[in-house]
Amino acid sequence: MTSFPKVSNGARRLLVRRGSLALVSTLVALAPIFVGCKKPEEKKAEPTPEPAPTAVKAPVTETQLPPLPKVPEVPIPEDNPQSEAKIALGKKLFFDKRLSVDGSMSCYSCHLDENGNGGATPRAVGPKNVQLPRHSPTLWNVGFLPALYWDGRAASLEAQALGAWGGANMGVGADNLDKKAQEIAKLPEYKAAFAEVFPGEKIGKDHVAKALASYERTLVCNDTAFDKFAAGDKSALSDSARAGLELFMGKAMCVACHAPPHFTTAAMGAGAFFNTGVGTKDVPEDQVDIGRMKVTERDADWAAFKPPTLRNVSRSAPYFHDGHAATLREAVMFMASGGYDNKNKSPLLSDKKLTDTEIDQLVSFLEALECPGRLSGD
Repeated sequence: MTSFPKVSNGARRLLVRRGSLALVSTLVALAPIFVGCKKPEEKKAEPTPEPAPTAVKAPVTETQLPPLPKVPEVPIPEDNPQSEAKIALGKKLFFDKRLSVDGSMSCYSCHLDENGNGGATPRAVGPKNVQLPRHSPTLWNVGFLPALYWDGRAASLEAQALGAWGGANMGVGADNLDKKAQEIAKLPEYKAAFAEVFPGEKIGKDHVAKALASYERTLVCNDTAFDKFAAGDKSALSDSARAGLELFMGKAMCVACHAPPHFTTAAMGAGAFFNTGVGTKDVPEDQVDIGRMKVTERDADWAAFKPPTLRNVSRSAPYFHDGHAATLREAVMFMASGGYDNKNKSPLLSDKKLTDTEIDQLVSFLEALECPGRLSGD
């Protein structure tokens, strides 16, 4: 059984400077829960007589795992409580192309079921064929994230909805959102729904954002093969996937950025951001997407991005914020090899020296994170 790798003092000090000590402590605490740890080798003692045959116990051939963490309830903000009517309204808006500036794009246009509810293209495309700078990520378990977008610039789903609606994703313009909201709310198929969900209120952009956010908080993935295994069904994972889980938590160190049960440390505390070198190779420094640094203006956040959830990752190609990896195996190999070197690469990134078999085992485990649900409904 692979032991969880120790965090060196040097790496710990660097992580402290970046405000990540709590994250490291959490990951170190999680590791034995998932794969157990080897006991350190003891010094050889003087030979002792072999026990009688009746005292010999059968060897343990199966990993013994305690109960594994489960996906909790989605946190609901006090100023936007859930209701069936609000969720239904939000879902209808999510699929409505009339929300965009020219009626060509809905929220769903960038989060398609056939792409694991992520984007179909390496980088998203907005109305009028406008090229956006980053890939559209999957929305599964998005309600658990304290910071939205690849760079974490939105502090809530409501804020993210307003940003995407007013920005290049939907092209309406921040100053035109109230007008667009009122237009939508007056449509015959929406008038009664808005009146029921927001009785007596003048409809504006915030009402649309609240409805959209309420629907998105229902997009929970918690019934994968891994979740069944975590609940005690040892047959839910193949031998290859179980070997991949052990690598994930140990030698490969994937857990450092993709901690269960959401399989992203972006769901912890105030969120987490890492520089893996994506978007820096062969790109002049003044043309690199600086990611989190644009939000914080801290040099330590240069070209750092949110680690996406790995739930549904086998269905959500292409990968990374620039969409440069076309296949899951390519993405795994990139991360296992240590990413691209640059002036700010995370110290967590290094070549893990994985064999082809180990890469295949990691892919097998990641395939066990496939979400059975669909956005387009029951």
